[in-house]
This record gives sequence, C-alpha cells and structure tokens, in this order.
Amino acid sequence: MKEKESSAAKCPLRHLGEVFGGKWKLPILCILTEHGPKRYSAIKRGLAGVTNVMLTQSLRELEEHGLVHRTQYNEVPPRVEYSLTEKGRSTLPFLTAAAQWAIEDLKSADREKLCDECVAKE
Repeated sequence: MKEKESSAAKCPLRHLGEVFGGKWKLPILCILTEHGPKRYSAIKRGLAGVTNVMLTQSLRELEEHGLVHRTQYNEVPPRVEYSLTEKGRSTLPFLTAAAQWAIEDLKSADREKLCDECVAKE
C-alpha cells in the first residue's frame, strides 16, 4: 500500500479527535454552556484537577478551532472572559447526543455516578 501524501484529504473522525480530544476540552465546553461568559477562574473552579498550563492550552486550542471566544477587557486588574461562539453552540446537539449515549452506557454497566453539571441533563 502507498503511504498517504500530506495533501491527502483529512479524515473527519481524526479531525473530530483533534478538535474535541483531550481530557479537558469537553468539560470546558460543558461549563461554557451554562449562564453565559465565564472568567478563567470560574472555569478552573469547575474542573477539579486541571493545571493552569492545561486549562490555558485547552482554551487556546478551542479558540483556534473557533469554538470559544476570548474577550480581554482593558481594566485593572485585567479581566478575561470566555464564551462559546456560534460555531461552538452549533456543536451542542452533537455533544448532547454523545452525552446521552454515555449516560445510557454508564447506566447499563452501573459503573459510575453521573455528574449533574453537564449538557446531558436528564
């Protein structure tokens, strides 16, 4: 078999993994669906165990993909807020469906306690 050239068409599933992959991106999107723009510290409080480096990196990657908008206010002290873009909001039906699948899978296996802060509210 020939190796694929770098100019070959991109696999949609791999792209999906690039956009949403990683431990923190989906929980960040989940947090941003609630109650409008969030400050960095509010997002961090909602993610137990995330480091500043990982949160910053994940937010930047979501911003690069056009899912999250970063607004910086020229105030003292500086204030930065994050919100979902229209493109980010367009992912909510897909994410809700995926979360519903995960809920059913977890229930059927009776493996885990379900969170109550996600887009997958029953």
